[in-house]
Amino acid sequence: MPDSRTILIAGPTATGKSAIALLLAERIGGEIISVDSMQVYRGLDIGTAKPSREDRERVRHHVIDVVDVTQPFDAAQFVRLARVAEADIRSRGRVPILCGGTGLYFKAFLEGLGEAPPADEALRRELESAPLPELLHELELRDPVTYERIDRKNPRRVIRAVEVIRLTGRPFSEQREDWSRTEQNGHPRSRRPAMRTFGISRSSEDLYRRIAARVDAMFVSGLVAETEQLLRQGLAANRTAMQALGYRQVIHHLGGGPSLSETIELVKIRTRQFARRQKTWFRHQMDLTWLELGPEDSAESVVEQMLSASDGR
Repeated sequence: MPDSRTILIAGPTATGKSAIALLLAERIGGEIISVDSMQVYRGLDIGTAKPSREDRERVRHHVIDVVDVTQPFDAAQFVRLARVAEADIRSRGRVPILCGGTGLYFKAFLEGLGEAPPADEALRRELESAPLPELLHELELRDPVTYERIDRKNPRRVIRAVEVIRLTGRPFSEQREDWSRTEQNGHPRSRRPAMRTFGISRSSEDLYRRIAARVDAMFVSGLVAETEQLLRQGLAANRTAMQALGYRQVIHHLGGGPSLSETIELVKIRTRQFARRQKTWFRHQMDLTWLELGPEDSAESVVEQMLSASDGR
């Protein structure tokens, strides 16, 4: 990799992005900026596959453990912190590597946040008490573009979209900068062309096997106990953090819901569904150089591919 341009590594959960970014950072003198909407919370460790203390000693990581579980966090805060981190890394002659799976955060960092208004607490409470199908119906009528793009199973995002529409009288899709205006070859062109962008992908069979192994390991490592501790610290009051995969299923289990074995299987199912949505989003929303990995591909071999691809550009 002959230059020091910022590198972006994106893709679905459990594809091995973190291990690849870690090795790449060691090879080129880089530091990692986490692009993960849940790793920002202190204490959400096991369920978010947060980098270990050993990994963070090997390579410096940024935008991890920046808020308590009782505090709000959004894309605007991420962009501020990520840009500060990027500038700091560059000032020390090192290479920024953005790595993660939160598409909205990548998009906000690359394209800007637009001019959506701040939350209105009274309206937010009203929307939170409304059935999700009603909100989706309103969204479909008033902003079909957002309706088609949004994760319709995520109440938090649906509520925010409807909130913006009601506050402004305009479609939510118009509140952001017009990403589609810069399309090239069917993909939005980054307004930061001096970036090297990679997408990590695996076959469904391989990815689902990795997801199953990761979920099993999380429960063995103490996900239930970690969740109980987080509940004592106020996790349940944070609507955003409560969306974290694994934790919300464990909370249901602790409240008298499914058995532990049923909960483990449910987390695997929800994670597979999430990974499919991530893959679709990244394929359609970002212009990435995709690396299709197989079970035999090691992180070392992927880093070599990245170095070769960059040298050839």
